[in-house]
Amino acid sequence: MGESAGTTRVLNPAINIINTHILPLLLCKDFSRSSSVGPEVSVFSFLFIDCLIMAEGRSAESENLLQHHVEKHSTAGEIVRDAIIGISDGLTVPFALAAGLSGANVSSSVILTAGLAEVAAGAISMGLGGFLAAKTEADHYARELQREKDEIITVPYREATEVADILANYGLEPDEYAPVVNALRKKPQAWLDFMMKFELGLEKPEPRRAWESALTIAIAYALGGLVPLIPYMFIRVAQKAVVMSVVVTIIALIIFGYGKGYFTGNKPFRSALETAVIGAIASAAAFGMAKVVQA
Repeated sequence: MGESAGTTRVLNPAINIINTHILPLLLCKDFSRSSSVGPEVSVFSFLFIDCLIMAEGRSAESENLLQHHVEKHSTAGEIVRDAIIGISDGLTVPFALAAGLSGANVSSSVILTAGLAEVAAGAISMGLGGFLAAKTEADHYARELQREKDEIITVPYREATEVADILANYGLEPDEYAPVVNALRKKPQAWLDFMMKFELGLEKPEPRRAWESALTIAIAYALGGLVPLIPYMFIRVAQKAVVMSVVVTIIALIIFGYGKGYFTGNKPFRSALETAVIGAIASAAAFGMAKVVQA
């Protein structure tokens, strides 16, 4: 017993040194060789840094590099996208309609009535379109999911070959992707998820996605559509009301465009300018068409 305890006291420090220092360094050495594939794969450099940190402790340089590595990704979700679609159309279509009717020398009350009717019809139509689009997407995903399930069961070798082909397209060698293929074959659900994402490029839709899309687009369209009509509620002369409608709507388009650019990761000022220009062109075209028809 005494000899065994002494041996343990001698071996434990050696094992700890191997586990905490030597093995991580060897792994880092292998990793650095396999990751030298060019500057485009910058993520490998950060993994290599993390590997060195694990082996040798966090130095001041590595800490500073990791802290200043800030990835910028767009956080705009599907609900934000639906809201953008609804508000964009809501600001533009009723605005163009009201401007066109103003060019036809129609009273403000008539323009307001027609505008509100268009907002209601447009909100219902846009919401229904969003519902059908999301429902179609969900049905398509379900069909493809069932097809992939059947293929994994009936022709697993062919599906495994497809996994290998996908990984090979990312530059992996056979000895690198073979363990991944074998691991996926042991986990059917993970295998199925991999095929849906990387072979078909499909993401699993949320169960309530269709209703959320419909309501978001419809409400956003209605809110956006009311903005160009506000001046017609207080100004009886249509020619005066249309001027205020133009000012109010252009301001709303600029604010909306800026917010759209911010949430989608684009340049906010450029997005604001583009949105305002598109709205102005649409209203000018409708106004001019009304003048031509009236003449």
